[in-house]
Amino acid sequence: MKNLGQSRDVFYVSDGTAITCETLGHVVLGQFSVTAKEKTFPFVESDHKVDELIREINQSYERNGVKPLVFFSIVVPHIRTKLLASCAHCYDVLESVVAQVKGDLNMEPKPQLQRSHSVGKDSDKYFDRIAAIEYTLAHDDGVSLKNIDQADIILLGVSRSGKTPTSLYMAMQFGLRVVNYPFIDDDIKRLRLLPEFEIHRHKLFGLTIDPERLTEIRENRLAGSDYASTEQCLQELASVESLFRREAIPYINTSSLSVEEISTRVLERAGLKRRLF
Repeated sequence: MKNLGQSRDVFYVSDGTAITCETLGHVVLGQFSVTAKEKTFPFVESDHKVDELIREINQSYERNGVKPLVFFSIVVPHIRTKLLASCAHCYDVLESVVAQVKGDLNMEPKPQLQRSHSVGKDSDKYFDRIAAIEYTLAHDDGVSLKNIDQADIILLGVSRSGKTPTSLYMAMQFGLRVVNYPFIDDDIKRLRLLPEFEIHRHKLFGLTIDPERLTEIRENRLAGSDYASTEQCLQELASVESLFRREAIPYINTSSLSVEEISTRVLERAGLKRRLF
């Protein structure tokens, strides 16, 4: 058997979006010293698509001499059978959980293609999420403060502290309407909240970041600029964190956190409920 520390081709396969397979696959592979070369195959619902996929899997085996890893969720029996016969280690991401729930409920599951859940009986929830995404995009980076009363949460912080990716993740995954606002020089010089935020204090949440990390991020964007200088980053962060403390605005440091972790911690501390879809 070859060293697991080597790279390994990894396939995420589903008859739906494959997001669940990707998420669970990343969590599992994070436990091992494997360098994953990843490919995702969503909506594998036909013989044609599964045959193309199997060709890629088998070519990977022939090329590398080791079986690739396949994290999959397929409900069509003959397509599932074909995939399991390929030259790969295949892991059904739902099988063990479904089997246990089946036993606990004493009830037979009724598998459906994942794509059928995107719109239909849950269409109201689906369109609520689309509306949340549109609202969040319209209120990104301080572009607009109109209809701020409709926001579920308002994220504040210096530029490049993680506000935009966190806002979009919260909108897309949890259907939350998020406003995010970057403190600019004028705000920092005044060191006070905008009047628009005063009546929505209960919705305010701050993001901060280590100066070294902020400098690195800004250097990648505008190398050699005052905006990316260590002095500028230190000054902005010190001023904004002072504002957070003075105004009793809860905040977290995003330096070593993924967008998923940032979102979860914000939701927990802000007392917001997840809206699952």
